[in-house]
Amino acid sequence: MTDDSPLLIQKLRLQRGWSQEQLAELTGLSVRTIQRIERGQTPSAESLKALAAVLDVNFGALREAHMSSSATPPNNADVSADEALALARVRKIKGFYMHVVQYVLTIGFLAVINLLTYPRYLWVVWAALGWGLGLALHGLRVFDKIPFLNADWEKRTVEKYLGRKL
Repeated sequence: MTDDSPLLIQKLRLQRGWSQEQLAELTGLSVRTIQRIERGQTPSAESLKALAAVLDVNFGALREAHMSSSATPPNNADVSADEALALARVRKIKGFYMHVVQYVLTIGFLAVINLLTYPRYLWVVWAALGWGLGLALHGLRVFDKIPFLNADWEKRTVEKYLGRKL
């Protein structure tokens, strides 16, 4: 399977302005299946048939894109390097926002439990601080605010070990 095939399905979905939930509803697949396919898991033939029908692409070409490392995406709807980078970046940002939602819901739930069971000691603060630190680091990494671990640092380090420019 090529890296282009899951990106192609995501690109075609986004071009139509559909969410993963809408694509799942139209294809009869689960949202989880759509998420797995867009992350690179090889879909079943039935899933590919449903996707090809809804996205209006040739099933054979879509299947070949998932099965062959030298395949070209169908209908000249290939994913350029810039698009692949943008899709990957958006996926990282979406993951960060999902992390924020999980944090807020979980810490809120723990705060309620804390206040109902033992209001004299706010132990939830320790959980909020620990997880909050991890969340902050996640956000800094996603938005490239950590100067020593960003793409420029990676490029400089690779060039240093190669002894030449990339």
